[in-house]
Amino acid sequence: MQTETVLYIILAGVVAIIIALFQYVSNIKSMSKRDMLFLFLRCLTVFSVLLLLINPKFEQETISIEKPNLIVAVDNSTSIDFLNQQEKVKKLIEEISEHNALKDKFNLAYYTFGSEFNSNASLTFSEKQTNIDNAFTQLAQIYRQTVSPTLVITDGNQTYGNDYEFSYSKYKQPIYPIILGDTITYNDLKIQQLNVNKYAFLKNQFPVEAILVYNGNENITSKFTVTSGNTTVYSQNITFTKTNNSSVVHFTLPALRVGVSSYKATLVPVENEKNKVNNAKDFAVEVLDQKTKIAVVSSFLHPDLGTIKKSIERNEQRSVIFLNPQEAVDQIDDFQLVVLYQPNQLFNTLFDQIKTLNKNKWVVIGTKTDLDFINRAGNNYQCEITGQFEEYQAKLNLNYTPFFIEDINFESFPPLKSNYGTIKFNTPFETILTKTINGIPTIDPLLVTIESGNVREAVLFGENIWQWRLQSFLNSKSFNGFDDFLGKIIQYLASNQQRSRLNLEYESFYNGNTNVIIKAQSFDKNYQFDARESLTISVKNNLTAETKTFPFVLKNNNYQVDLSSLPPSEYSFTVRASNENRSKSGNFQILEYNVEQQFLNANVTKLQRLATNSKGSSYFIDQTDNLVNDLLNDDRYLSIQKSHKNTLPLIDWKYLLLIIALSLSAEWFLRKYNGLI
Repeated sequence: MQTETVLYIILAGVVAIIIALFQYVSNIKSMSKRDMLFLFLRCLTVFSVLLLLINPKFEQETISIEKPNLIVAVDNSTSIDFLNQQEKVKKLIEEISEHNALKDKFNLAYYTFGSEFNSNASLTFSEKQTNIDNAFTQLAQIYRQTVSPTLVITDGNQTYGNDYEFSYSKYKQPIYPIILGDTITYNDLKIQQLNVNKYAFLKNQFPVEAILVYNGNENITSKFTVTSGNTTVYSQNITFTKTNNSSVVHFTLPALRVGVSSYKATLVPVENEKNKVNNAKDFAVEVLDQKTKIAVVSSFLHPDLGTIKKSIERNEQRSVIFLNPQEAVDQIDDFQLVVLYQPNQLFNTLFDQIKTLNKNKWVVIGTKTDLDFINRAGNNYQCEITGQFEEYQAKLNLNYTPFFIEDINFESFPPLKSNYGTIKFNTPFETILTKTINGIPTIDPLLVTIESGNVREAVLFGENIWQWRLQSFLNSKSFNGFDDFLGKIIQYLASNQQRSRLNLEYESFYNGNTNVIIKAQSFDKNYQFDARESLTISVKNNLTAETKTFPFVLKNNNYQVDLSSLPPSEYSFTVRASNENRSKSGNFQILEYNVEQQFLNANVTKLQRLATNSKGSSYFIDQTDNLVNDLLNDDRYLSIQKSHKNTLPLIDWKYLLLIIALSLSAEWFLRKYNGLI
């Protein structure tokens, strides 16, 4: 407190005494005890009021002890159960949580990780995959500015994600791996990877690549076979040695029937092989009865043409051929869909042919399009001719109904160059993308689809779509989002099926290590998305005849259900809308594969390097006796005493107001009681 403030307080006390004496003392010699009490109460009241006016400030110092954190992160994946380490893990966690010295020195925090990172989750050892790097990434956000040595209880086998060996550089905490699993090297054969296309075409051969790996010191010979049901469709003897411990097998299989064909690849185990789960792997191929041929017709070269071809042909069941208008007229019967890029007068005969044959088409209108020809050749829309151009960005219409469209961040895409002017539609249409100018939305469409009878048409009112594919890659490090978007447009145009009020999106087969997600959209009679509908799915296991029913959950502009809990098998299903009598059925297959059971040993070397690089130590689960002593005796993990000083003004001290109120009340009551008022 400053000297000036102290002087003010002394002066306030003197003033309070003087005022009280002036009001209550007429003759000091004749003062009674009652007068002295009144004098005291008045002096106390005045002094308290003056203190409030001076409002002195006091410093308050608090001392706290901040303990370091001890993070315990436990691998909750099925590999721990497969290696028979679950009981040892639970026992270690119990010992740590009950150790008084550790609790006195550290703030203990528990986490589990597998495919997801969770806080204080129960140990079930049921996660289907392991992402150790994600656990370090999450912990780095939580314990960025604290001292937090971390125990990682794991076998060190990661199934997806970035390499965790270098996570110490971003986590910046000492890491103490507790290594689970067997470190003894056994003879082990496994199918490391199977590479096969998702689609094949009827009466064709489809290629398969198998990567086979051997871990052991002896020279052995095994047999690699591929079976379909009870029939062996391929076999080959494979020889391994200690130095020649891998083999890549290439072969082809025939596509003999339409639909999903399931296969099982097996590498015959050697004698006394401990882990036989990784000797077999299932795979499947969907056989299609024909390949969709698409003609891209243009009278000049443009980067958009290459982009359209690459995006369409990402699906191997589709092929694209570039033609000029005259060539397209001669070969029109060979194609299921025609893409007309910036048509002009040269397209006159081709337009007539398409109209006569009721072919579906996709028209791209840009700066070199002859709008006068478009207005004369088509009956669905008319373009205003202004001779001016404008650049428009895109905004997704979430109410688009004919098929699913996911937002791939269209608003971040570069603008397309388009003709300036209004567009008048003569036929009902559905807008996929609308135009925006400098972030301001308009009602003008940028991409639409039109259905007239059994004929479908899409129109893109802009060029330079090649820039969109590049931007999509910059956004997500992949072309898949844009290619899937374009692929759905092609799929819609290549089919003449009538629009349904209940649409489903699902795969013909799912690998055992992926989520089984089925999406649905329900529309009312005006084909507007109906968010009030209640959808359920009944799933029947075709092998056991067991049936289960699951509800769909509404997410954004579609319904979803997660069937990942279903065991590997063949399934048939029916989706029903409860408010109306509508349903849709289908089939899918879940292939058996557990990536967590592909490991026989702990990844000791990598965990030890992680401990060394992060300035921690590694321990085996059976040798953790020294772990507690090392943590307790490490001088890096000492509690920190922190002092906090707070400056508090007297006006915030509520008891002073209480003193003023009580002294005034007491004085008034006593004066009233003695008849002085």
